[in-house]
Amino acid sequence: MGTADEKHPDRCRTREHLPTMLQREERTLETADEGQEDRMELELEAKRAIYERFAAVGRPPSVGDIAAGVGVAAPLVREVLLRLRSRRVLVLEADGESIRMAPPFSGVPTQHRVTAAGVEYYANCAWDALGIPAALHKPARVHSRCERSLEPLELEVTTSGPEPCSWLFHSVVPAARWWEDIAFT
Repeated sequence: MGTADEKHPDRCRTREHLPTMLQREERTLETADEGQEDRMELELEAKRAIYERFAAVGRPPSVGDIAAGVGVAAPLVREVLLRLRSRRVLVLEADGESIRMAPPFSGVPTQHRVTAAGVEYYANCAWDALGIPAALHKPARVHSRCERSLEPLELEVTTSGPEPCSWLFHSVVPAARWWEDIAFT
């Protein structure tokens, strides 16, 4: 039977390594490109513009919408979208700029619809359908279906959560593997 170090060679072997690693990280941060803070701020503004658009109209913004909202050129927004995709903040269509998913919101029609304050939203999955009312801080009605029986499902969700029911949520793919094929999951 191997030691913990042999089983997990990628982990620190002793606690003494931790301060050295942290010091290296601090030096890296200190010498990082000054533009990094600006890029992070731009990414934050772009995320805000994306989620504000979804919340307001139930649909994703275009690159032009984001560019106008943030006050930068469209090519820069495309770069930001690619960085956000690489961090799994959102999922883009094959064109590299149309937003397919900004969880819990879906940029494409799905069977999981949520209506809140007169706006219809699409969710990526049943779980995200519960996340939309939580993200909006608004009561909502979830419209979906049972995948086994194809029976329609309607659920009222308050700001405190869903109404009591006997339904079960089942995910075929374990949560730890969702990003392996997030569109399928």
